[in-house]
Amino acid sequence: MSAPIIVLNQNTQRESGKKVQIGNINAAKTVADVIRTCLGPRAMLKMLMDPMGGIVLTNDGNAILREIQVQHPAAKSLIEISRAQDEECGDGTTSVVVLTGELCAVAEQFLTEQMHPTVIISAYRKALDDAIQIMESIATPVDVSDKENMMVYLKSALNTKVTAQWSDLICGIAYNAVNTVTIDNDGRREIDIKRYAKVEKVPGGIIEDSEVLTGVMFNKDILHPKMKRKVINPRILLLDCSLEYKKGESQTNVELTNVADFESYLQKEEEYIKHICDEVIAVQPDVVITEKGISDLAIHFLMKANISALRRLRKTDNNRIARAIGARIVSRTDEIKDEDVGTGAGLFEIKKIGDEYFTFITECKNPKACTILLRGASKDVLNEVERNLQDTMQVARNIMVDPRLLPGGGSTEIAVSQALTEKAKTIQGVEQFPYKAVARAFEVIPRTLIQNSGGNSIRTLTQIRAQHRAGSHQIGVNGENGDVIDVSTIGVWDPLSVKLQIMKTAVETSILLLRIDDIVSGTKKQSDANQPQQQAAPTEESMAE
Repeated sequence: MSAPIIVLNQNTQRESGKKVQIGNINAAKTVADVIRTCLGPRAMLKMLMDPMGGIVLTNDGNAILREIQVQHPAAKSLIEISRAQDEECGDGTTSVVVLTGELCAVAEQFLTEQMHPTVIISAYRKALDDAIQIMESIATPVDVSDKENMMVYLKSALNTKVTAQWSDLICGIAYNAVNTVTIDNDGRREIDIKRYAKVEKVPGGIIEDSEVLTGVMFNKDILHPKMKRKVINPRILLLDCSLEYKKGESQTNVELTNVADFESYLQKEEEYIKHICDEVIAVQPDVVITEKGISDLAIHFLMKANISALRRLRKTDNNRIARAIGARIVSRTDEIKDEDVGTGAGLFEIKKIGDEYFTFITECKNPKACTILLRGASKDVLNEVERNLQDTMQVARNIMVDPRLLPGGGSTEIAVSQALTEKAKTIQGVEQFPYKAVARAFEVIPRTLIQNSGGNSIRTLTQIRAQHRAGSHQIGVNGENGDVIDVSTIGVWDPLSVKLQIMKTAVETSILLLRIDDIVSGTKKQSDANQPQQQAAPTEESMAE
């Protein structure tokens, strides 16, 4: 008998076949179990400690999974889908992981019964297509211009968060901020929250002091105590060039032979700074803001002209100011025109909050950018409020882009589950079993809501199923106490775009995990890794040269 042939490196670990698939399923179930208790209004909090010793207190699925260090590749992919869900929709990060874990768990039975993974995957794909059609058929269109109704929809997204007790305030802030940054271009709606709705967290005060400014604020102070700290209807000039003498790019040597040359050299510097300041003063601004530096001499000239100056502002803040006040950022002082000056602001003011000075440019006529000022007791509280606010703004954006809603409280999942169970009866062959299992897996969301609120999941789910069969598609779970309720009466709604993203991501990720049948994890030999690469010996020709 011949010796076995070794193809892979001796240090390489290899797992294949059913062992890998079961391992992936168990990893997915474990990650889902970590954040299962974070679903719904009665969600529990997780306290996480990062490697630097900082503490994160949250029930946001993405924030929790982002802090957890995992080893298993399948568990890493689940953390990745939570992050993708957060970036795409801002909401549903916990649901997507819980649903993926359940979809993997129901497939385990078929794998142990020797059913081929491609059969299960084919059934999963059919179930996803049908589920999307069912959800689109039961979606309700809404009027996004009605603020009262929008507040109800936003509250249903916020009620599962820590800051639910301030839901009126936070939903109002989110709605106003999203409305401010919305731009309609030829029927195309553009809502860029990340760039133009900045959240500024200032510890101190109470959460009720938080507000959306009709303009922008940033952490800067004027450069000279005699400059004006308050200007009504200011003319604001924005620059991204420095108001100081240009220094050499690299080391510059100047050889001077007498004192007169040195005095002339200094005079030239002063004349240059006086010249660029005169070009700025010519358009009569009240405030000059630049991203670069301003020299002491330039500060002196601007102060004499009664102009307030701010320097070294972030580029993102400068873009936000430009959009809020209708100014144009100028790159060279000799190109400044009168129309570049922003006149859209009603008030320029510098206030002291705590130990810091903040510049406020507010009362803008038509701001298309804004700053949200958050106040709170401590940094931990402010971080959690910011996370919840970002989620609420994303939900507001989703509804404005696609104004269709689905009933929440697990009622959509039960409706989809019932419809898929009925449709499974028409499917021929063994595919109908995994298809039916997908229908069963969707019920994990209402079941988890009931369990987290301390209810009896078997009895409550049976009641909801019975009422759905009778045609009541808006019957779901009251997340506060686990009772059966018509969710439209308590205003629990989910955006269609969020639900579709959850379903697509969960089913596609579970398909991806079922497709894996081999894991090869290779590690380099320590001795090889530490050895320097051998260089080629020089040839006779190179030596001769």
